[in-house]
Amino acid sequence: MAGHSKWKQIKRKKAVTDSRRASAWTKLIREVTIAAKAGGGDPGGNPRLRLAIDSARAANMPKDNIERAIKKGTGELEGADYQELTYEGYGPGGAAILIEATTDNPNRTVAEVRHAFSRNSGNLGATNSVAWMFDRKGQIYIDAARYNEDRTLDAALESGAEDFAREGDQYIVTTTPVTFHAVQDALKSRSIEVESAELAMIPQNTVKLEGADAERLIKLLDALEELDDVSKVFSNFDIDSSQLAEAEA
Repeated sequence: MAGHSKWKQIKRKKAVTDSRRASAWTKLIREVTIAAKAGGGDPGGNPRLRLAIDSARAANMPKDNIERAIKKGTGELEGADYQELTYEGYGPGGAAILIEATTDNPNRTVAEVRHAFSRNSGNLGATNSVAWMFDRKGQIYIDAARYNEDRTLDAALESGAEDFAREGDQYIVTTTPVTFHAVQDALKSRSIEVESAELAMIPQNTVKLEGADAERLIKLLDALEELDDVSKVFSNFDIDSSQLAEAEA
């Protein structure tokens, strides 16, 4: 496992505290609002909003919260004026880090991101210092314990997926952004339930990290993700499975 998929594994196995859940809901609400603002309040004609709603439901967000966020995005209710920003930098061991943020105060956000980098042996970089190392892909996660691997592989590839892999206790189906929703629908039509799905920045190559560098990078990624304005964090690291187990503890 490497990069984004490995980071997802780490986060899934950490204890979900009330504060973490509240922070996740805040980020999901912002994404629903921005998606509705950008493409309208009908998820049937707005793929980004559909994904945002699916993610909010997967996090057990109440329907009323989702509907309010949509109305704030379409202007039916008053809400904050959010902007989408991207930050780039390097972490310990030379790992590239790409950060997506949603904020109503860019000065606050860049200060918090820079502080997280400086406190955790990283450096905030210039625009496009690392973005060129990543490609946007759809990532669909399926519970490997529930479905036969060969059957799931065949279903994914026949549905138009680009790639299929097993990572720990999950299958990861990779798609282009264009086929992202179609592949999910095709899997569901074959009675294969999608555990979660997202559009992610996937690294073209990875950087192997060990020892203290690996530990420091995990701390940096955690610090960035804990910021309310940060939506997602991507990196191109590769860490040995034995050290990953320590990070998951």
